[in-house]
Amino acid sequence: MIRTGTGHAPCHHGEILQGVFLDADGRRCAGLVTLPMPGPGSRAEFVRRPGTEPGALTAVPADRTKAVRAAALAVAQCAERTGQRPCGGELRLTSDIPVGLGMGSSTSDVIATVRAVADSYGMRPAPESVARLAVRAELACDPLMWDGRPVLFAQREGRVLEALGPALPPLVVVGCALGGGAPVDTLSLPVREPGDGDVRAFERLRTLLRRAVATADAPLLGEVATASARRGQQVLCHPEFDALAGISRRVGAVGVQIAHSGAVAGVLFDPAAPGLRHRVRGCLRALDAHGIPATRTFTTFTTTSEEFPHGPARRRGDRPAGPDTARRPARLPAL
Repeated sequence: MIRTGTGHAPCHHGEILQGVFLDADGRRCAGLVTLPMPGPGSRAEFVRRPGTEPGALTAVPADRTKAVRAAALAVAQCAERTGQRPCGGELRLTSDIPVGLGMGSSTSDVIATVRAVADSYGMRPAPESVARLAVRAELACDPLMWDGRPVLFAQREGRVLEALGPALPPLVVVGCALGGGAPVDTLSLPVREPGDGDVRAFERLRTLLRRAVATADAPLLGEVATASARRGQQVLCHPEFDALAGISRRVGAVGVQIAHSGAVAGVLFDPAAPGLRHRVRGCLRALDAHGIPATRTFTTFTTTSEEFPHGPARRRGDRPAGPDTARRPARLPAL
């Protein structure tokens, strides 16, 4: 009997914090905190075909090899837990996440796939279980399985180092792309071994971020994100970064954030600051003047598009635009 399951996963907008931290046992561990972005995501449909061989897995598009690995791993796990024989099936993926900008497109595919396979077995896997499978499928993954909840996540181990709270402080983010939006080849980047001083600095930023989340302090979060982004430039070396940081200061933003494995970046605003609309418009003009392409302006909280130029991205499921409703999210350009 053919069984069909579906799954969805969001994307992110790069990192707020990324570095090397100490786990509960005092061991050094690479970790990151991502900036959730509503709107774009991956959707998966898995048609399970009992009685076929486990290796008989096909995918559309055919090049989603990480998702296919995730499907095979998820089938094996779900079959074992339900007392069934592993089998093959067909995976169909659709996504509107730009590839190569550091927005978690491959992890989103993998998570949507795992959720679709589990759904075909009538199961709903916990985030911890999805994370373990995602790391096995792609060696390192983003914490998208927590659906926007801020966690310090060990991306190479698939485990949470610290749950920071239910939500980040409210932010308005003016998104942009550095390097003209060209994908970043992370494998070609120099490897810099962190010293004790680096770890102490990252732990200080972790403490500040913990406080920012607990007190909903957007300026403090901006301070952490900017410090992390500056450290990231030791490897990424984006030529526009100093201009981006200067724009942030001039327009009264709380800071900047970047993708440590991509080209996407954002200027962060406190929505409670006076003159927000004017500041955002000034930011967009300054980005244009410096040749830094703006992508979209979005928020980490629910609002209406009338509050900002560029219509902030909204969560899926919003009604079509009308006199008293927010606009549906525009797609992020594939730069």
